[in-house]
Amino acid sequence: MSFRSDIKVIRQKSLLSQEAFAQRLGVSFTTVNRWESGKSKPSYKTLKLIDDFCKKNGIDFDISNALMEE
Repeated sequence: MSFRSDIKVIRQKSLLSQEAFAQRLGVSFTTVNRWESGKSKPSYKTLKLIDDFCKKNGIDFDISNALMEE
């Protein structure tokens, strides 16, 4: 699965809109939209925030796979 798919699945499992997910991570809606469309990827710092979010919400996310795609 690609990172863009991973982000969308994480967000959907959390039952959050792109805007709500962005707020939880402290990024803009546009940023999440670009991740999901494959136009950009998060920084390492933001990947860590996503990893922490997943751990807190019991969502399986392997940060090492996301890092390998870079």
